[in-house]
Amino acid sequence: MRTGYRVSLSLLLAGGLSLAAACGSDGGGGESATAPAQGAGAKVTITVGCQPPKTNAIERREWDEDVAAFQKLHPNIVVEGKDAFPCINPDTFQAKLAGGTMEDVFYVYFTDVAKIIAAGQAADITPYVKDVKGYSDLRQDVMSVFSSNGKVYGLPRNNYSMGLVYNRKLFTQAGLDPDKPPATWAEVREAAKKIAALGPGYVGFGEYSAGNTGGWHFTASLYARGGEMVTPDGKQAAFNSPQGKAVLQNLHDMRWVDNSMGSKQLLQWEDLMRMMGGGKLGMMLGAPDVVQAVNNDFKGNFEDYGVAPVPESTVSLSGGDGYMFNPKASPEKIKAGLAWLEFKFLTPGKGQFDYARAKQIGRPVGLPYPDLYGDTAPGKEILKLREESATVPTQNYAAYVAKAGTITGKLEPPKAQELYAILDTPMSAVLTRKDANIDQLLADAEAKANKVLAKQG
Repeated sequence: MRTGYRVSLSLLLAGGLSLAAACGSDGGGGESATAPAQGAGAKVTITVGCQPPKTNAIERREWDEDVAAFQKLHPNIVVEGKDAFPCINPDTFQAKLAGGTMEDVFYVYFTDVAKIIAAGQAADITPYVKDVKGYSDLRQDVMSVFSSNGKVYGLPRNNYSMGLVYNRKLFTQAGLDPDKPPATWAEVREAAKKIAALGPGYVGFGEYSAGNTGGWHFTASLYARGGEMVTPDGKQAAFNSPQGKAVLQNLHDMRWVDNSMGSKQLLQWEDLMRMMGGGKLGMMLGAPDVVQAVNNDFKGNFEDYGVAPVPESTVSLSGGDGYMFNPKASPEKIKAGLAWLEFKFLTPGKGQFDYARAKQIGRPVGLPYPDLYGDTAPGKEILKLREESATVPTQNYAAYVAKAGTITGKLEPPKAQELYAILDTPMSAVLTRKDANIDQLLADAEAKANKVLAKQG
């Protein structure tokens, strides 16, 4: 997720998901998260990135309350938050490292982690993570993001997988069962036709095809079908495959044979969100936070939307964020930082998983993210707490939650935004030209992608 789509989606993720991340603790006592002993030892001060800015008053207050609660449990650790926005800026990352201004515990997108590790810009925290409570229960596909050559370099804050977001109200109007969302692409096509038949302006299934969003969703659909964007060494394109052809052929047929996708195409992020919020769109691919954005920013209602797994998928395009450590951080700072991350982001009932407080202050509770633990003991506890304090209809996401533990997350490919821009062309072509030649479109995109991939440093 970078330029173009990243501007909008990263705001959605960093804003929408940070709502979950800022749920905070209740400020009370309780047992300390597993951490280095803080008895009579010397004080250690850590700087931590991605503190909510003062303009985000509620989240800032919750962060400060969590810091106070944490420091009560760990009186020898001082947490100094840094609220620079954006939380990570590739253009200033190197300068901060060189100038000694990089936080001890700095924020990262999943997509940047591998480059940071390869460049030696993060500390190896392998000797210390064993003391983080729940560490062994974290999803292995998520932790693989922060691992390299058997070493660990960070911990996650958020993780999401793609799903099928659908309008339950339209399903009912079209004679479909909203509690049995489509599980195959054939079922998606049938449902889309029935929704489009409701009348002028109704669209059964919507898809992006411009501004790099088309290539992004091509990747999501490709992964879900078991395809690959690039070869294992990352040096050549691999999407000109049976799975890639199936993605485009399915969209072509829904657009031109079924007439279920509407005539307006070349859609970008905000277009589908507006259509979903306006009650005219039946289905789209998206992470669960789409429901929150549609409700908060596009006049939708939580009750009207559901989320199911991407049809026929065992792999999902995933994303998220987390924290890594300054390579100059001392062992004491690393241990203190891990204690803070455990308290704020990884402990059921505390920090971002304090759903009781979230409900009390009026935040939506019940959306199925972040998914850090899967079907483990902490994961089950988080799910229970989420349902106990739910303010949105959790049953609307039952199909998504039920399959979440069987879905393996897969990150974006190298040179993602450049590949996405290339793949906007075949995506837009099949949705705007009935005579689009899928084989030729993929061959042309493959040739362009190979040139981009060959230029990697």
